[in-house]
Amino acid sequence: MPDTTAEKPAEAEPKPTEPADDLVTTHHTITAKRRKLAYTAQTGRVVLRKEGATDGKSDGNQPKAEVFLTAYTLDDADPGTRPVTFAFNGGPGSSSIWLHMGLLGPRRAVSGDVNDPAPPPYRVVDNPETLLAHSDLVFIDPVSTGYSRPTNGEQAKDYHGFAPDIESVGEVIRLWTSRNERWLSPKFVAGESYGTLRAAGLAAHLQERHGLYLNGILLISAVLDMGTIRFTEGNDTPYSLFVPTYAAIAHYHGMHGDRPLDDVLADAEDFAARDLPWALQRGARLSTAERTEAVATLASLTGLSESYVDRVNLRIEHMRFYTELLRDKGLVTGRMDGRFTTWEPDGGREHMSDDPSISRIIGAYAAGFNHYVRAELGYANDLPYEILSIDVNKAWSYSDFEGRAVSVVDSLGEAMRANPHLKVHVAFGHYDGATPYFASEHVLAHLSIPEELRENIDSAYYPAGHMMYVHEPSRIQQSKDIAKFITTSSNR
Repeated sequence: MPDTTAEKPAEAEPKPTEPADDLVTTHHTITAKRRKLAYTAQTGRVVLRKEGATDGKSDGNQPKAEVFLTAYTLDDADPGTRPVTFAFNGGPGSSSIWLHMGLLGPRRAVSGDVNDPAPPPYRVVDNPETLLAHSDLVFIDPVSTGYSRPTNGEQAKDYHGFAPDIESVGEVIRLWTSRNERWLSPKFVAGESYGTLRAAGLAAHLQERHGLYLNGILLISAVLDMGTIRFTEGNDTPYSLFVPTYAAIAHYHGMHGDRPLDDVLADAEDFAARDLPWALQRGARLSTAERTEAVATLASLTGLSESYVDRVNLRIEHMRFYTELLRDKGLVTGRMDGRFTTWEPDGGREHMSDDPSISRIIGAYAAGFNHYVRAELGYANDLPYEILSIDVNKAWSYSDFEGRAVSVVDSLGEAMRANPHLKVHVAFGHYDGATPYFASEHVLAHLSIPEELRENIDSAYYPAGHMMYVHEPSRIQQSKDIAKFITTSSNR
């Protein structure tokens, strides 16, 4: 009997869903200095696209990545005069959670400080000092941080490098500026840590690629030349530039008696600028008397023993310092913030097993943001919010700088020369053991700009660490300093 079963036509494979922006809009109010601010928040991912071509023919704009951002705009403000600040942190591999929930945003996570860490489950509170009172805000999470990811079929590593990172973050800034009709608004970028290197590079990139000129750059815990903070063979520069920070941390932990911090720093800066570089470059040509004097001075400033300073040949590497300083008490100090300490289970370690200035506060930020983004901003995403990716940090490519130090000093100088109205604000923490203030001062002093443009740079110093806003008095003062900078640099 013949088979009469009808043969069904093959079903076409469903086409994958084209990625699309998934921004969520909510409305809020906050009181800042007795002034009620009504504002709109937009939260979600925007699709980054790139023009493709095959055999010389356009393939159209292909989706490459979905980048998470949170934008706050003041209601009923004139976009022609209202400043906007684009903010991000560093890492590389860090989300923007720190500046967002610690300093600039309208809501902040309560982490506590050195002697009073906040207990879980933590809190989110209003931030009356928010920069939103003076500028609209756009917080950007680079690809592989926060909720930002490459689209299906694309590789994350294509964004894990100096140049592609600047291009992608720059594209987010261009898109947001264009879609929100803000080309005539005063514009600022604010970066922290590696984000300062990104910010300086962006200033030049945005000018050259899009003709987008900034009013100002905020550099918080700055590093503009990696050669000043990386302890590599043959590079003696960091061994000198870290000394004032070592002295500050030693002072905080009681190793300079009742001497004022300013006096200690003045001595440390003089030694780090003159005598120590000379002693290091002399090498074996240093006489016994000269070496003995250098060892004694360096030990006195840093709080370390003369025998230790002598054994390391006058070259104190930073992770060794944070592990060694309080070894006799069984403690290590923080790298991000030398005020913090924790017990070290292995008293013989050369490098500490935990940085208390991160582990003591990250829980508050993680809980705060993960609650806030869903419960208050209305954005739901089941991806983990990547706060700080060590894998991204380790895999980061600096291929653009092969054979030389990673530096944006030339880019910043170029941006300032091309745009003589560009203002730069630099924020330093005296106890910041990741990006020491004296290293940044050294770099800024070597910027290739005419003397009159040096007036465009202003600096602020705080008795705190890398995230100086963890220290409540510093947070309040820093908020005032940034607000003043934005207001006076808007050219309106």
